[in-house]
Amino acid sequence: MLLRIEDTDRARSTTEAIDAILEGLTWLGLDWDGDWVSQVSRDERHRQVAGELLARNLAYRCYCTPEELADMREKARAEGRPQRYEGRWRDRDPSEAPQGVAPAIRFRAPDEGETVIEDRVQGRVVFANKELDDLIILRSDGTPTYNLSVVVDDHDMGVTHIIRGVDHLTNAARQTQIYRAMGWNVPVMAHIPLIHGPDGAKLSKRHGALGVEAYRAMGYLPAAMRNYLARLGWSHGDDEIFSTAEMIEWFDLDAVGKSPARFDFAKLENLNGHYMRATPDEDLVEALVGFLPHIEGGDALLAALDAGKRAQLLKAMPGLKERAKTLVELKDGATFLFASRPLAMEDKAAAILRDGGGATLAQLLPRLEAISDWTVPALEAEVRGFSEESGLKLGKIAQPLRAALTGRTVSPGVFDVLAVLGREEALARIADAVEANPSA
Repeated sequence: MLLRIEDTDRARSTTEAIDAILEGLTWLGLDWDGDWVSQVSRDERHRQVAGELLARNLAYRCYCTPEELADMREKARAEGRPQRYEGRWRDRDPSEAPQGVAPAIRFRAPDEGETVIEDRVQGRVVFANKELDDLIILRSDGTPTYNLSVVVDDHDMGVTHIIRGVDHLTNAARQTQIYRAMGWNVPVMAHIPLIHGPDGAKLSKRHGALGVEAYRAMGYLPAAMRNYLARLGWSHGDDEIFSTAEMIEWFDLDAVGKSPARFDFAKLENLNGHYMRATPDEDLVEALVGFLPHIEGGDALLAALDAGKRAQLLKAMPGLKERAKTLVELKDGATFLFASRPLAMEDKAAAILRDGGGATLAQLLPRLEAISDWTVPALEAEVRGFSEESGLKLGKIAQPLRAALTGRTVSPGVFDVLAVLGREEALARIADAVEANPSA
């Protein structure tokens, strides 16, 4: 895979913007061959092609000022016409050129007939040439524009298929005209539907995250994101979950739909949950460690993740990942491992301990203190035995126990939590809860 950054718009193509593209692709696991290519670095080649078009009278110098162009647009708007360049310098004698004005170079587009795109997704798309004005291919400062640069680069790099958003269809017509003017083969084109939000409107910032880095911070796994994006607007029978190797083998433009795909966050979360459950525990620990620097407060958790805590996290992972659909939820579920005594209590957890839970734990604590075999089976057997003897349902014991151990009402299995925390820490947390909530 070759990677080209189309950075002809210098105002938008900042170092930060380019870094976001490179980091996003790297995170997604979409690697490229060799060094990435900056389109701007090929400016001389683009200017060379513009010069060829100029020499063959397939382009011309335009001396219109910004004010004149603005007047053209305003006049067209007032008359209800398309706001396009009127060809004012298309056939004028160069001797009329004003002194001291640097011209732009415009492509001399055909003004009769049609430009036809045989699109692999949209079908046959026809543009009346009279509706396509003479686009600028070199600005007055000599910098090439996108539509020229992309044609030259695609030709030079041997691009055979152009797959991009349907919002580029008009560009496809313009670029086809440049290909033909240069005598080059026109690549196969496939313009895929745009992604819409759940409300059916074009996906935008008001729907939430747009950039790849935002999805990373929301706790999605790269493999799940690749799977979801590949399936968005493309299908392979009823298959929903497939590996990258299967995507490569199965992908076909004929299976891309014409209708806009809707981005469904619930579906993405469910898919991500599947990938998390299927990920080996050690790999998921690594994923969480790599994720922490990208969220608020993550650096503090990372600093606290010494060898002992890491071992606890790995031990807790089977229970944690069953209840988490994202790395954010995984991190939240694991916070009990990093909590310092006395634990900060959620309101519901505090209420459980206050309303009789503390008294229940006061009866259970001596029995837990007597256990030497601090394992899940031994702990579960002791708690179940206490349940039978006390006449309390298991839930009435597990709820305050969970609150005391985690400060929350939701956690991995309470026996797993006891085992992961270890005997000393678990007993100390229960003792804190008993002390803070004495029996009446």
